[in-house]
Parts: sequence; C-alpha cells; structure tokens
Amino acid sequence: MRGRPVQLVLLFACLAALCWAIPARAATLVPVGDFDQPIYVTSDPGNPDRLLVAEREGRVLLVEGSSSALLADIEPLVECCESERGLLSIAPAPGFAATGRFFAFYTGTAAAGAAVGDIHVDSLRPGPLGGLIREPILTISHSTRANHNGGQLQFGPDGYLYLSTGDGGGIGDPDDNAQDLGSLLGKILRIEPRPGETPAYAIPPDNPFLGAVGAIEEIWAYGLRNPWRFSFDQLSGRMVIGDVGQGSREEVDLGLAGANYGWDCREGSIAYTGLNAPVSCPATGFTDPVFDYPHDDPGGDAAFGCAITGGYVVRDPTVPELFGRYLYADFCEGELRSLVLPAGPGGTANDDRSEGLSVSGPVSLGEDSAGRVYVVSGEGPIYRLVGPPVAGAPVPPPVAGPPRPRPLVLLSARRGRGRFVKLIVRLLPCDLEPGGTVYLNRNGRPFRHKRLSHRCVTRFRVRVGRRPVRFRAFFEDQRSQVRKIAFAKPRP
Repeated sequence: MRGRPVQLVLLFACLAALCWAIPARAATLVPVGDFDQPIYVTSDPGNPDRLLVAEREGRVLLVEGSSSALLADIEPLVECCESERGLLSIAPAPGFAATGRFFAFYTGTAAAGAAVGDIHVDSLRPGPLGGLIREPILTISHSTRANHNGGQLQFGPDGYLYLSTGDGGGIGDPDDNAQDLGSLLGKILRIEPRPGETPAYAIPPDNPFLGAVGAIEEIWAYGLRNPWRFSFDQLSGRMVIGDVGQGSREEVDLGLAGANYGWDCREGSIAYTGLNAPVSCPATGFTDPVFDYPHDDPGGDAAFGCAITGGYVVRDPTVPELFGRYLYADFCEGELRSLVLPAGPGGTANDDRSEGLSVSGPVSLGEDSAGRVYVVSGEGPIYRLVGPPVAGAPVPPPVAGPPRPRPLVLLSARRGRGRFVKLIVRLLPCDLEPGGTVYLNRNGRPFRHKRLSHRCVTRFRVRVGRRPVRFRAFFEDQRSQVRKIAFAKPRP
C-alpha cells in the first residue's frame, strides 16, 4: 500500500505533462520566390515541379527549382492596375507539356480589342518561329467600373473551362447584373474552348440554362458579387467558391449547377439592405453559403475580415493535419484559416480555426498538380505550405530562392470605433519560439510595446486624429514599413 501514493503522483505528473505540452506546428510556409505583383500560381498539369506564376501587369513565369524564365509577356494587352484590373489568373491546357498552351483571364487595353477594361479570356501558345500566338476565346463587357471583375479561370474535372465574373462593380450591384440571367456578370461560366475555330468555344450540352428563354447558355451558376477565387477538390471534384462581400459578410459556397447564391438580395446568410438594394426579393430559391463570417471582429479567435481569398481543399498527404480541410485567407487580415466542408448541399461547414500562419495581403492561393498548396502575397513573395518534417527525413529546400534569414515585420491597420484604429503586427514566417516583444514607434518616437502571441501576432489599439500619423513596428533589428494613418469619415 505504501507504493500507491507514489504511483498516483507519477500518474498525475504524466497527465500534467500531456496537458501542458505545446502542440507541434502542423504546417509552415516555405518561400518559393519573390515576384513583381504576383496574382496567381499553378503548375504544369503533368509536372508539379514546373510552376506557372502570373504577375498582374501581364507576365507569366515558368519556375523550375531555383530558376525562372519568362514564358509569356502580354503587358501591352493588359489594362493594369487601376482598382482590381490586370492579368487575374491563368489555366494551363491539359496538354500543356506538349503544346505550351495556356488560357489567360485579364482586363484589356484597346490593343486587346473591345473597350478598355473589358474582360478577355484568351488562348496563348508559343509560335513555331518564336513569339506568342494569341487566340481570343471570350470577351465580356466590363468597361464602366474597374472593380468586381471576378478573376478565376480553371479547368474542371469534367474537362470544361470554368471562369468567374464579378457583378460589374459599384455598391450594391447598381446594374442588377448578378440576378440577371441575361448578363454574364456576377456568374460562374462554363465553356468548351476551341482555339482557332469559329466560334472559339462551344456550350457544354449539360449546362443548366441551355435552351432557357432569356438566359445566356454559358452561365453555370449566378447571384454572386465578386467570386474572386474558386477551386476544385482534387479528390471529390467539388467546386468551392469564395465570394467577396459588400460591407458585412464574406462567404464560402459549394458550386452547384444552376444555383442562385442570392446577391444582391442577400449578402452571405443575411438580407442585403444597403445602397441599391432590390425593392423586393423572393423569400425562397437561394442557395445558402456553407460558411460566412463578419467584417467586425466577433472575438474568441473567430474569423473576420473584409475580402475573402478563396482557397483549396488540402489534398497534400505531407500536411496530414490539414488533409481534407478547406484552407482560405482574408486579404485584410492575412491569417490562414481552415474549416471542414459539409458532406453535401444544404449542410454547413464546421470547425473553422486559425492555422497560426499569416501572409501580408494574400491575393490568391494556388495548387500544383500534386496537390501542394501555395499562398501568394501581392507584395511579392509566394509561399508553399509544408507539413512537419518526418523523423530522419531531410527538410525539403525552398523551390526557388533562399528562405528569409530573418523574420519580416508586417504592420497593417483596421478601423475601430470612433477615432480608434487597430494596428496589427505579424512576423513572417512564424517559425520562432513563442514570445518576444514588438516595439511600436509613433512619429519616430517610442510609443508602446507588447509581447507576441504564439502565432507571432500582436495588436495595438491607438487613437488618431485627422492629421496623418506615422507608425512603425520593430522586432529585434527588423522593422516594418511606415504606416501613415489619419481619421476620416467613412464613405457613404
């Protein structure tokens, strides 16, 4: 009996050790390289180690290992970079390795034909004597406003080409495009491209509005505000859409043929009642988002932000903690989060969580043909999501370019209540031991300091006036860029 208390002490000690153990990081971000306004990344369908990087001004680079080469330059055709215009995405053709053909989605200059700012989908391939052969596929009128172009272009598992278009821009869809089946804006479109033929594409025979009176047959789904990014699950083939909201909600939708996602009657899961809201809307007939989140911080480490960057269902087996989860980001917050999608239509997502990783200004996520996931910062870097190292296995090197020797200090700002703003400081990559202190200067003088969280993030709530105030954050001998902030009345 004397040995029993000792056994209990050992048991409680073991339990305490388990409770207080710090979980190992499930994944991290490894730099692929730095680029000039990168906007999208994908790969050769037959070789995941040949990455294709699209730069917003009109260049496409082929990245192999530590080297990169210019694959195409269509800058004279691309209207960039007012508001959301530019080269927005690319999609390599299934036979890319043999033909070099890929498709590009961009807003055009007058040289591209049609009006400045119109959406173009072109086929591009190398010519037999050098140069680039351009074969226009589709042009969509979008010259009135520079925002809400949509921007995703991707081949589906059925072999057809899908593309997303925004509602045409403005507040509250002033032209009522998203709900109009006679408009190509605010939609997911589905076509069979036929470069070099007349017409340059065909309508798939099972498109949902084929033969419908008053409907454009290219439409696959509608009622979207600005579906900037969508993707297909490499395992199930399901489409997942990230639709950017107006002023209240950001949403994730499952792609369904013929679905009406509700904009501008609804924003996310709530009714839209802002400027240019419809006079009346039907009570039924809309497809609900599987997940949405607010613009204001609800607390409790829940999702919030201002513009969702739709992502991918992770199918990279080297990242087991995220396998099967939908990974996404928000352009304003920069935080990578993941959730579990429902099994089918009518369900809702669950277990939304932070992954403890952040990227400044994430404009896109991408995926190669092996299922590896990438995160694109509009400021230049592209990162690959990498799982924890396997015991005894060498750590894989970056795909191209050396990793940053020291963390990058990122300083962003969000409007708070009244004249307060929230300054958010992040270190990237977040591969440091927990702790460390961030120092904040105001107008060149020491102002405040705070400890970093285990996610390499800290926040300062500060009051500002109408005159610009300069802030800069410091961590050890690294510093952020200067942020100039002044209070201004919000736009109506």
